[in-house]
Amino acid sequence: MKSPSKMQQQEQQEQQQPWLADDDAEDADADTRCGIGPCKRLEFFNKYFANKNTFIFVYGVLGCIYGSTYAYSNATLSTIEKRFKIPSKVTGVISVGNDISSLFVAGLLGYYAGKGHRPRWMAVGIFCVAMFCFITLLPHLIWGPGEDALSLTLEQGGVGDSTDYDVQLIMKRKTLCRAGFNDSLAGAECYSPGNTEESGIAPAFLLFLAQFISGIGGSLYYTLGTSYMDDNIKRSKTPALVSVTYFMKMLGPAVGYSLASFFLKVYIAPDLTPSITNTDPRWLGAWWAGWAVLGSLLLFMAFLISMFPQTMPRTIIRRREARARGEQVEQSASSEKASLSDMIDTVKRLLKNKIYMCNTLAAIFYMFGFMPFWMYTPKYIEVQYRVSAARASFFTGSVGLVFSAFGILISGFVITKFKPTARCLAMWNVFVSIIAVCATITYPFLGCNESDMQSRQMVLHKTLHDLRDSNNHVVIARDEVQQACNLNCDCDFVKYSPVCSEDGQTTFISACHAGCRDFAMEDNKKIFTDCSCIPSPIGAAAFQLSEDSIEVSNFSVQDLASNNDSVLTTSTPSSFISNLPQFLGGRAFSGPCPVDCTAMFYSYIALVCLLKFTGASGRTSNFLVSVRCVSERDKATSLGFGMMLFSFFVFIPSPIIFGYIIDSTCVVWGKTCTRKGNCWLYEGESMRYIMNFTAAVFVAIGTLFDVGTWYYVKNLQIFEANRDENMGTKEERELINVQRADNGELAKPIKVADRADSE
Repeated sequence: MKSPSKMQQQEQQEQQQPWLADDDAEDADADTRCGIGPCKRLEFFNKYFANKNTFIFVYGVLGCIYGSTYAYSNATLSTIEKRFKIPSKVTGVISVGNDISSLFVAGLLGYYAGKGHRPRWMAVGIFCVAMFCFITLLPHLIWGPGEDALSLTLEQGGVGDSTDYDVQLIMKRKTLCRAGFNDSLAGAECYSPGNTEESGIAPAFLLFLAQFISGIGGSLYYTLGTSYMDDNIKRSKTPALVSVTYFMKMLGPAVGYSLASFFLKVYIAPDLTPSITNTDPRWLGAWWAGWAVLGSLLLFMAFLISMFPQTMPRTIIRRREARARGEQVEQSASSEKASLSDMIDTVKRLLKNKIYMCNTLAAIFYMFGFMPFWMYTPKYIEVQYRVSAARASFFTGSVGLVFSAFGILISGFVITKFKPTARCLAMWNVFVSIIAVCATITYPFLGCNESDMQSRQMVLHKTLHDLRDSNNHVVIARDEVQQACNLNCDCDFVKYSPVCSEDGQTTFISACHAGCRDFAMEDNKKIFTDCSCIPSPIGAAAFQLSEDSIEVSNFSVQDLASNNDSVLTTSTPSSFISNLPQFLGGRAFSGPCPVDCTAMFYSYIALVCLLKFTGASGRTSNFLVSVRCVSERDKATSLGFGMMLFSFFVFIPSPIIFGYIIDSTCVVWGKTCTRKGNCWLYEGESMRYIMNFTAAVFVAIGTLFDVGTWYYVKNLQIFEANRDENMGTKEERELINVQRADNGELAKPIKVADRADSE
């Protein structure tokens, strides 16, 4: 049996799709059927998926899930660092894996895939993002919760009811002052045959690989989805519908952070009972659980997005009506054949486009400055305001990002209603950037003094212990105090596990640094005793502890961390030093001493919400300028080329640079047997000033390019003329019908068009 000829296939297509009964090659080649393979024969898909409203909804929901994956990744970042002992600069490198792949494929895929079936290419991209979720889950499936996490559970780490002397002795060596133990045992666990501590290199490689794969999917989703939406929606309706999709996408981070907040409250080993609470800095939440949920949802959304046609039927109708009015219709990208020479010519046109380049450079500097806030905000809140990872994720997502979503939604409807000129939109972007600079400069002054003091206190007691007599005039030399306090405790390899003195005033890095030599279990709570750096009740009554009793010359946390002996002087009688032991030997409780940062924390959140709202309100205007300043055939390529520039100049260097900045403020590093681990304690004040002022400089430079965009857009047309928006006057529409009748065409498509516009 002979297969139908090409002409017979075209006639059959014209019968099914009367709006294509034309000799227009571009329209005739367009595939307006929905589904893949056998699904094309199902009326369900052709009925419901050949509709712009369905696409807006599916694309928005997809954006919500897609955005939640990266928010979830950022929210669980600090937990992953603790679990696999990875410093921030390494996680910064891991996070740029997706941007490295975007750098190489965004422009290429944006060009070639933009000339193909864009919904199907988007489905391929979303499948890659789903693989990113499942690969990120692999480190937990391979290495489990880890020895440190298991040791903090009652089933595998609790020794309160144990009568085995050897078990208790091993536990003491790992957590308590080692003075009095055999020196050969110090650090012996590193050389023990039973030591199963895994290297952080393999988990880091898997996490990087996952990010690399996700970059391919992300570039396809963004470049193709945006251009497909703009090509198939009437220009007058673009701002409102784009705002709806942006609104749903901005809800994605809120969903991601909320999901992270939920799972981080669950212990990393859900089947075991933790001996600490989720407010303890050693707590590790079930960071891995959310990836299975997100990956499954993305696979389903990849199937749905692939069901949409290459071109919406209503778009074909709109082009024909424009031609019937004698208007010039731009050739779409999908109607042109892809070639290397054409791609080079397209890039040259973009580089010579002053509006496009100014707008892109403004976005590059703006995003470079705000990249650390998107990536490290949960960690920033944990460090500055001493809140748990779960609570930090909740406020980052459910509060700040909701304001972003409403900023986008409101701005979109305002632009749709009032139809401002391109200069008005560009001026608003300038205003938004100025607000961003002012807010970023304000952040350093919203610190928590109690938190800063506790950080200094912990570093101080890492190397010395200070006491003063009843005359308030004693400063003790470090060597003398350590000899009486924790000099011989050998705490180098003791894991970070802060303890609080029983008076609730002094926090130590660990029980070892507090000089504690024993512990007891009371009501399933571990209490450390015989602590040589904590006054006994008798000693506390004899003299008071106070940080301001130290006479310091050029004092700084960095001096203490680098063992700079010059910062302290002594005027202490030797007889006072010799009597210290009888006043010491107090107790300590697990966990840091509580600090109250509530007021400054909520002030910070309020400013974040304001900045989120104003910043998001500029997203729609920025989008309109970026897609209107280029021709329709260059639209997909311009978005892909822009993403390539963002990857090279923002997404790759910014996390690495700010990761180094954050690590430079670390004062207590964790140690493993072979390398330096993750940072456990940061100097909050230094982090605030260096991080925020550096970001403000980049945002300020971006503001200058926003001014350049405002200058060059004076002749740019954002919306169609009124005659185009209303499809002409009544007489013009009657003329169109007459012309169609002369050509033997039906007037039905006009009615279909009117109905489609009313949907």
